[in-house]
Amino acid sequence: MIFDTHAHYDDEQFDPDREELLAGMPAQGIGGVVNASATVASWDSVVALTEKYPFLYGMIGVHPDEVGDLNEEKFARMKELLQKPKIVAVGEIGLDYYWDKEARELQKDWFVRQLELARELDLPVNVHSREAAADTMEILKDYGRPGKLLLHCYSYSPEMALEYVKMGYLLGIGGVVTFKNGKKLKETVAKVPIEHLVLETDSPYLSPEPFRGKRNSSLWLKYVVQEIAQLKGISEEEVERITMENAKRFYGI
Repeated sequence: MIFDTHAHYDDEQFDPDREELLAGMPAQGIGGVVNASATVASWDSVVALTEKYPFLYGMIGVHPDEVGDLNEEKFARMKELLQKPKIVAVGEIGLDYYWDKEARELQKDWFVRQLELARELDLPVNVHSREAAADTMEILKDYGRPGKLLLHCYSYSPEMALEYVKMGYLLGIGGVVTFKNGKKLKETVAKVPIEHLVLETDSPYLSPEPFRGKRNSSLWLKYVVQEIAQLKGISEEEVERITMENAKRFYGI
């Protein structure tokens, strides 16, 4: 069975067939999915999905591109929602200097606030970090917790990955590892102990080869599993088993 640690099934791209797609997943080898929220507006949809599908869990947080929507009232509501039984993490939160949609200082402030909330509630954290390697590392050295942090869609160097491993963190590996130009990530996966890796899709985004550019889903994680198995020199069954154990331990499921 495969565990998808990060997806967005509340996304409008799934509106035409969401129910049919999700209902069929357990029979097709998907043992669990954690649905990430990115915006304040997505919170209720994420909670509703967790209540409808037994194998689906949720996380509540605000993506760095959207932190301008946060205020104290919404932050208080976030704390309430994080205490619901099937909400298993804070996320996705972090820094995004690629789009630079929100001021960097504001991104950093809300990243720290959300990390502090995760500590207060003893919840793990799903981190989004894009073109913000140094600032992310600096903040996580102060506010991260061993065993409680996952770098979603890891995109930095193999050397930095090993630093994160020393800090006790997990790395989320998805479709990019199958890309011909995904050499750096392939190198990272080869070097990092599998006990620090989990599978993710970021659906509907980042579909693996041979479906690059199409709408992604957890059903295509088998292509990511194949690539990891090849890079690690182990069986696909082992990749599925170990990454699922890692994910369940991390999320406390």
